[in-house]
Amino acid sequence: MFASVYSVLRPFIIFSAALIIFLAATRFGLAMWQVQRFDTASSLIQLFVNGLRIDLSLLGYLCALPALVHPWFVATKFRLIWLNCLKILFFIIAIAVLFFELATPAFIIEYGFRPNRLFIEYLAYPDEVTKMLVNGHLLTLIVVFTALIVASKFIWKYLGKFLPAGTNTNLKISIVSFFMLFIVLFLCARGTVGHRPINPALVYFSTDPLINSLTLNSTYSVAYALNQFGDEKNASKLYGKMSDERIIELVRQETKQIRSSFNDSEYPTLAKRSPSYQGKPKNLVIILEESLGAQYVSSLGGIPITPEIDKLNAQGWAFNRLYATGTRSVRGIEAVITGFTPTPSRAVVKLDKSQKDFFTIASLLKRNGYETQFIYGGESHFDNMKSFFLGNGFTDIVDFDDIETPQFVASWGASDEDLFNQADIELTKLHKANKPFFSFVFTSSNHDPFEIPEGVIKPIEYTEEQLQRYDPKELLRHKAIQYADYALGKFIAKAKTQPYWEDTVFLVVADHDARATGSDLVPINNFHIPGVILNSGKGPKSDERIVSQIDLAPTLLSLMGVENHSPMLGQDLTDPNSSGRAMMQYAENFAYMIDDEVTILQPSKPALNFEYNINENQLNPKAENVYLSDVALAHVIWGSLAYKNGWYSSLYD
Repeated sequence: MFASVYSVLRPFIIFSAALIIFLAATRFGLAMWQVQRFDTASSLIQLFVNGLRIDLSLLGYLCALPALVHPWFVATKFRLIWLNCLKILFFIIAIAVLFFELATPAFIIEYGFRPNRLFIEYLAYPDEVTKMLVNGHLLTLIVVFTALIVASKFIWKYLGKFLPAGTNTNLKISIVSFFMLFIVLFLCARGTVGHRPINPALVYFSTDPLINSLTLNSTYSVAYALNQFGDEKNASKLYGKMSDERIIELVRQETKQIRSSFNDSEYPTLAKRSPSYQGKPKNLVIILEESLGAQYVSSLGGIPITPEIDKLNAQGWAFNRLYATGTRSVRGIEAVITGFTPTPSRAVVKLDKSQKDFFTIASLLKRNGYETQFIYGGESHFDNMKSFFLGNGFTDIVDFDDIETPQFVASWGASDEDLFNQADIELTKLHKANKPFFSFVFTSSNHDPFEIPEGVIKPIEYTEEQLQRYDPKELLRHKAIQYADYALGKFIAKAKTQPYWEDTVFLVVADHDARATGSDLVPINNFHIPGVILNSGKGPKSDERIVSQIDLAPTLLSLMGVENHSPMLGQDLTDPNSSGRAMMQYAENFAYMIDDEVTILQPSKPALNFEYNINENQLNPKAENVYLSDVALAHVIWGSLAYKNGWYSSLYD
């Protein structure tokens, strides 16, 4: 009987063994590639032990459905038809797993993780992504698809060699085979005998997010992200619970507003703030620079490739320790335009319940009689920007189709020079209409694959040591940043000669850094970005306070002379006692920094406290700070709570 049962189970046994061996081998290869990230041999062992649990869980889910019917079909006249179907199914599974593992190294280089939610989100924009891959990652595409083609022939050939199952089956053998498959695959899928099935948090063991990511396999990582895609993550389930009353108390407190400012029970954070500037309300232009970290700005301690931003920092109100809230453009838009705190969910730009009547500074300014406009060199539908903006206060969208005779078109749209030329045209029109205006300009030239016009900028000359330090792609990024900086400086110089300049406050700020990688749970230095306000009325000013992106919107409204009646939690930086704090969402890790003390929250784990040394870019562990941990927890939960309960509406009276 044993031989008969084995004959029935043989296809699943051999396929499972091959899959587990392959995933272990790829994990080993990735671990050796990143071996410098492992402190001890025991951490390597833990990686493979925990990785095996995830691989078995993936196997359980992938094989569950065919396993339920296999023991019965092989005992019928449909046996051969079923075995052909099983061969096709195993082939699809094998190719899918192979594809995700082949795509993993390039994804890690770019984002510092295995393929995850971001991998799925980009699939919604095939035109832009295809252009980016063909123009900037052609070699990777060729290698991946060549390997898939070669492997597919091998896999298809050898699948047929071990699939045939024995014909000597009866009801008893089918029953025994069924229960064996069911029990084993069920236990594999759950990965634990506890009350909750296995999930990434249960196998993460390191303070290095890449090592934690390597514990998974890429198919599981993408599938887990896909499973949670329609069910936005509840921060309290990830990080811990806190009463609504305590959350509201702490987030109100951190706005630095007096308690009497909050008097609306329907919108707990709604407050009215008087502007610091009391004259005729000014216009506003926000320039959001794509992927520009402080590491590329010499006046912020970076390399010298942005002389124009350095000039602006010397001329305006420069924030020397400004931190982005996330690592994606939509997260930067969320922070700068809505002032919303970061959450482990997608940015509100993409969420269903925020597509209409969600607070933005555009909706506030529109209510105050302003013309509101978004200008972008690419397709404004990307990342759902157009839908979000039109539903939340923006009355005019200017994108690629509206740019007059662009001189250079790249994968992501018109060049920054073309974008700024159109911006000048639009701002001139708005000024002539004799109405106050707000214009939001979003650049794209500094985006992979870094396509810029030839002959416009002269690449910097590198020493031999620098050439060894930077890979070819990073050198391309440097050229793109140089060009983006050049185009920005050219636009600001022209804007200063235009009639609209005098009565307009300008903010130049990055959406996020180019990359966020490193061995820390949250790489603080990769959230450090440039930000400078021009025509602030404050004169040249170098601000050393720690500042968050969410502080910019309230500050701009104050400088413009517009009453800030809103649910925003950001602080008005015109108040010398404000700020000194920042918050950062890095995948599922959340950091809250006050001065240089940092609390980091991870899913299903206790809070960790650190002292951040900016000069050495180092997080040094310290004793638990219960109060700071509570403040961090309140802020990360508040976003989910506010979104769910409609507390961030623009429909307040």
